[in-house]
Amino acid sequence: MKQSVGVYIHIPFCEHICYYCNFNKVFIQGQPVDDYLTALLKEIKLSRQQHPDTEIKTIYIGGGTPTALSATQLAYLLNGLQELLPIEQVAEFTVEANPNDLLTGDKLQVLRENRVNRLSIGVQSFNDDVLKKIGRTHTAAQAIQAVQNAQAAGFDNLSIDLIYRLPGQDLVDFGRSLQQALALDIPHYATYSLILEQKTVFYNLMRRGKLQLPSQDMEADMYQLAMDEFAKQGVAQYEISNFAKPGYQSQHNLMYWHNQHYFGFGAGASGYLNDTRYQNFGPIKQYLAPLAKNQLPILMSENITRNQQIEEQLFLGLRLNAGVAKTTFKQRFGTDLLTVYPTIIPKLIRQGLLAENSRSYYLTERGRFVGNDVFAEFMLV
Repeated sequence: MKQSVGVYIHIPFCEHICYYCNFNKVFIQGQPVDDYLTALLKEIKLSRQQHPDTEIKTIYIGGGTPTALSATQLAYLLNGLQELLPIEQVAEFTVEANPNDLLTGDKLQVLRENRVNRLSIGVQSFNDDVLKKIGRTHTAAQAIQAVQNAQAAGFDNLSIDLIYRLPGQDLVDFGRSLQQALALDIPHYATYSLILEQKTVFYNLMRRGKLQLPSQDMEADMYQLAMDEFAKQGVAQYEISNFAKPGYQSQHNLMYWHNQHYFGFGAGASGYLNDTRYQNFGPIKQYLAPLAKNQLPILMSENITRNQQIEEQLFLGLRLNAGVAKTTFKQRFGTDLLTVYPTIIPKLIRQGLLAENSRSYYLTERGRFVGNDVFAEFMLV
């Protein structure tokens, strides 16, 4: 019986580096993009040969900025994937896109012709001043146009990202961005709070005392506003940061949150196969070198112990509104959740952070505001 897996493919190139981003990325100018794409396809071929007992359910191309590739480069990559992966059988094939790259039809046409059926567009805000402060190069009008162009090209499964707790943002402004996002009437939205990551412009500004952000109370108000506004429009929350119309939940991300297995391809990408977590070399040259010798570019790998798997099942599954299914947990680990956590679960329920029904344990609305604190309770020492 073949194991169902997802596929994540990393494109590390960007036309511009946003001030908050710490993902593995480089400026595209002067980079060996064509060599990278050729090596990437080789990695996929080699890895698939080593793991033939996998059935691919979802594909997600992220970055960086996949649409920073030229239309020709994008076509080369997607044509190569058609030969290596059973794309016609894949339920969901997502590509991340910047609004700037969807203002003409050439890349949209390439995506459509190569069976991509979902786009995730990095909008972040519909306030031009806020967009400038976070290092985005598109305008609100261009973001709206990008969504409309994608719809006109035949994409009905669209998602946009919105960030809150941004410099210069207040509750009224974030509310306006929410209303504009909802006015687009697309089926999926991801909205999450700004996280200050090391090796970013914002982190350095914060260290120097030059970054003014909304307060934690304002952050909580923004999150509550998002939950309220999406609910009013029938866009249901299904994960701490994700909201969707019925039938449009991200199938690829659900594989992560259900702690299922996936390939990670590309520079700096991580994968999880046969209970082993692995990570590729991040720098482009170090990624290319082993592939030139027909070797996989794996920097490190780690076998995930049973206790680690249980912890991850809780950390990831409790992000979902549906929570961690009791039956699934017992089938996977041969024991009940309450047997593993006989004191923690009752304590969190008494505190109003966790709840249960006949099927699962799940975070309460109050619990979602302090999710990381709840997750920390499930560490198995």
